[in-house]
Amino acid sequence: MTPAEHPNIPHADAPFVFGEERLTLQALDQLRRGVRTAILGENAKRAMAQSAAVVQKLRKKNTDMYGISTSLGASVDTHVPDALSDKLSLNLLRFHGCGTGRMLHDQEVAGVLAARIQSLAQGKSGVRPMIAERLVLMLQKRVLPCIPAEGSVGASGDLTPLSYVAATLCGEREVRVDGRTMPTAQWLKDEGLEPIELIAKEALALMNGTSVACAMAAGGWIEAERLANLACDLTALVSDAVQGNPTHFDAFVHHARPHQGQIAAAQRIARALDYDPANPPTDRRLQDRYSLRCAPHVIGVAFDTLTWTQTLLETELNGVSDNPVVDVEREIVLHGGNFYGGHVSQAADTLKTAVANLADLMDRQMQLICNKAENDGLSPNLIGVQGDEACIHNGFKAVTIATSAIAAEALKLTMPASVFSRSTELHNQDKVPMAPIAVRDLLRINELTATIAAMLCLAGTQGVFLRGLDRVSSASQAMHHAVRQLAPPLVEDRRLDHDIETVRKAITRGAFDALNPTAP
Repeated sequence: MTPAEHPNIPHADAPFVFGEERLTLQALDQLRRGVRTAILGENAKRAMAQSAAVVQKLRKKNTDMYGISTSLGASVDTHVPDALSDKLSLNLLRFHGCGTGRMLHDQEVAGVLAARIQSLAQGKSGVRPMIAERLVLMLQKRVLPCIPAEGSVGASGDLTPLSYVAATLCGEREVRVDGRTMPTAQWLKDEGLEPIELIAKEALALMNGTSVACAMAAGGWIEAERLANLACDLTALVSDAVQGNPTHFDAFVHHARPHQGQIAAAQRIARALDYDPANPPTDRRLQDRYSLRCAPHVIGVAFDTLTWTQTLLETELNGVSDNPVVDVEREIVLHGGNFYGGHVSQAADTLKTAVANLADLMDRQMQLICNKAENDGLSPNLIGVQGDEACIHNGFKAVTIATSAIAAEALKLTMPASVFSRSTELHNQDKVPMAPIAVRDLLRINELTATIAAMLCLAGTQGVFLRGLDRVSSASQAMHHAVRQLAPPLVEDRRLDHDIETVRKAITRGAFDALNPTAP
């Protein structure tokens, strides 16, 4: 079973219940895209109210609590009188208003809101239910805080980017509504809502977590899964075009070294080739180049990486990435480091390497299909013109250069961000995971890989067109038909940039996902 199979996803018509359901990557994706509603569970409301009550009870006892009776970070030794604790909460979100870089796009922000709600809904953060209820309202109405991408080292949580979420609850900074950016105060006024006055611990609980990096990594995971599946389908397409040997994908070969991802990749490729192990072709070359023969071994690593990183990310999404945390039963507050984004960083660093290898694989397949010496009689560079004028056309030659350039950029970005720890904040945060950087690398590598995949879609369908559609599998014919709806075949040389971008966007929105459905 490939990672594309998700038999237990609830129907999108059923609202997701924060605090009472497990937030899977697929459920988060539905919430990101706005195709599923959500509510805050009644049990979650009770648990939140109880933890908030414990914090207030301890305040009355003058119990020392970080961020309540103390200042923040390396200033933990600075005492804060109880009368000023609520103001400290407000100042915390204000002085972290120093984010830079691009603004997260709407789906990313929706994912951040969902991830933070789920963490708070566990009832271990000491915040009132009204905080999560307001965030649920914003998620439902797609009122999305404007969050800069840069400024977090991934420990003490994503403090700076999450400050932009906390600030909107107070009526500060900006939100995006229906594609327009407006002051949060204006949106509240239009809706007849009042800003929330955050009390002690609440800004800290909103900000002191991994929800930005984790939500973005979850989106990157969804994209990586799509690319891994597409890499199988494109391998089949190229193999068909160059008349490759389908026995390379025979189940016997891959069960002999039973990595589950490798087995799944080979199965998907074989199915796309209409391969019948009882009746293998006998007129093919004995062994294809590694970019075809070893494709299941490359893509299989991505499938297996998706499997174990899904576990890491879903554990993070459903945990409490906060400090301190509230034990309601013992009525105590415990100090720790659950805000540390090490698991998210490791997941993103590992995923980005697996995806970059897909980019490299597809680049090699592009070189193969365009090489007259290796493409089994197709025209060099898949030139579509025949006759005397063929000599003045170059087909996909420049595209092969472009895929090499793009693959090199993707491979360059695989340097693990998690090892670039920096000691910061007066050496209080002296070991940090850099999860947001790892995630941004992953997203960029996904984008680059999707671009190469778009180029290979065009070249592969050109290849099967030149080979003759009656000589290729039903899946290759379906891929050809899908791409032809977006771009015509290349006959005489012309610009291809618009075609490439059109196909890339189609890949990103999942237009090719159902071309090779996984067998039950």
